[in-house]
Formats: sequence, structure tokens, C-alpha cells
Amino acid sequence: MKKLIFLGMALATLLSLGSANAQTVGQDLKGAGHDTADASKTVAHKTAHGTKVAARDTVHGTKVVARDTAHGTKVGAEKTAHATKTGYHKTASGTKKVVRKVDGKDSTTPQ
Repeated sequence: MKKLIFLGMALATLLSLGSANAQTVGQDLKGAGHDTADASKTVAHKTAHGTKVAARDTVHGTKVVARDTAHGTKVGAEKTAHATKTGYHKTASGTKKVVRKVDGKDSTTPQ
């Protein structure tokens, strides 16, 4: 009889531990689900933030490039105009010298 009572108590103890473990597993799964949801939200937030930062940096970079390109174009146009003017004057001066030599006049005497 004592054996039967002891076996009954042992069986009750084992069954109660089994249900306690099952409850812990369920809670673990629930906690894992919450952790996954939290991680997903964190990733989404950080992705959105990174996208905004990248967009802002792209806009800034585009403005800098546009400004630098405009400045470079202006400087290049000024240099081209100066070189063209200098070339024009040299060509005109050389043409006058050749004409004077063909006409037999001294190239130093202006007319």
C-alpha cells in the first residue's frame, strides 16, 4: 500500500512537471515570436532611417556637383574667350606683317 501511494505521488509529480515544461515551452515560443517582431520593427526603422540619410546625402552631393560644374563651365568659357581673343589678335598682327612684306613695306611702320 505504501508503494502504491508512493508511486501515485511520483506519477503526479512527473505529470505536473511535464505540464510545467509544456507551459514554459509555450511561453518560450511566444517570447521568440515577440523577439522576432521587435527585430523586424527595428530593421524596418533602421532601413527607413538609412534611406532618408542616403536621399539627403544624394541631394546635397547633386547640389555640390551642380555648383562646381557651373563654376568650372564659367571659368572654362572665360579662358576660351581669352584664348580666342589672343589668337585673333596674333592672327591679325601676323596677317598685317605678311601683307606689308608682300607690298614691300617695312613691317615696323604702321599705316
